[in-house]
Amino acid sequence: MQESPVSRRAVLATGTGLCAGFAGCISTSATPPGSVGGDESGGGDVDAPTLRAGGSSTVYPIVDTAASYWGTNATPPDEEYWTPEEYGISTEKRLADYWAGLYGFEATESEAPPIAVRVNLSHSGTGLENLRKGRIDIGNSSAPVKAEFPDLAAEELSKYTDHVVGVDAQPIVVSEAIVEAGVETISAETLKAIYAGEITDWRDVPGYDGPTKAIQAVGRSEGSGTDTAFRNNLFGDPNAPIPGVDVRKGQNQQVKGIVTNSDNAIAYMALAFVDDSVSSIALSFEGTEYVPGENLAEGGYPLARDLHCYTWDGTSEREAAFLRMILHDYGQTNFVTAANYSALTDDRQRTQLEKLPAPQR
Repeated sequence: MQESPVSRRAVLATGTGLCAGFAGCISTSATPPGSVGGDESGGGDVDAPTLRAGGSSTVYPIVDTAASYWGTNATPPDEEYWTPEEYGISTEKRLADYWAGLYGFEATESEAPPIAVRVNLSHSGTGLENLRKGRIDIGNSSAPVKAEFPDLAAEELSKYTDHVVGVDAQPIVVSEAIVEAGVETISAETLKAIYAGEITDWRDVPGYDGPTKAIQAVGRSEGSGTDTAFRNNLFGDPNAPIPGVDVRKGQNQQVKGIVTNSDNAIAYMALAFVDDSVSSIALSFEGTEYVPGENLAEGGYPLARDLHCYTWDGTSEREAAFLRMILHDYGQTNFVTAANYSALTDDRQRTQLEKLPAPQR
């Protein structure tokens, strides 16, 4: 993964007429017994404090999986959830008991987690707005808050406390029929022209060798971090109009469904949602071809963006306990890279951990 993507991506806004930035959003997943990820059903000890998270569907796989693991409160050694010695942790405590115990939260008599965790689904803008209004404790976002709320007063923006938990590299996906017609790579310039509405037929896309076919350009809903990031990186402005979009969807899964079930679609989506059911293509930029599954995590990929967990006006010990688990090597392996995102570099990981309140023990 890259250490500082902005400097390279800034070129997109200058020499090539493209840009800099990046973001994402929603999903549901099965959770183990005792987990409270995925809905409002709660879980754990009824007297335990509750940590509420919500927002981006792009960040959701990270936070929801973390909540699922947390909810098991597994006893070590547990090969599926909790093998602390593999990560340099010396403890005989249950999973959630250990991380919450770093901040003085005591184990419950019921062996449920000392802090209940709930993860809701929307998109980045909604999550950040709910955080500001006190409805949740952690706002998941795949775009920086300043890009999501460019008109928000500086005083309000300063109250958002940013915790970068991983890095996504947005792949470009197309319908299988388009790949079969010869489009396996697209340039950043051509991609911009499609979403600007300047190229509307696949016959005008280099590499395409098929009949006249209108392009169906799929976009994410306005307010989603993925959409904000795409505009910011490709056009240099998170609010740039992209008149070439034919249809917008609120969830990564919905975008994938359109691309998979159409014969003329192109879309941008979070890497965690790309699988064998959808065709991803390479993106060429400044002489380098970035191929999904090979080098998207390398520095220089123009559609890379940080994944954020925001807290409001500082970070409480309850929030810090959960976030420390995600930022630790344990969480980076089990929640970030396991979701096909890139883990933080050692330096960035250290910086993010130092932002958290110091553990009590």
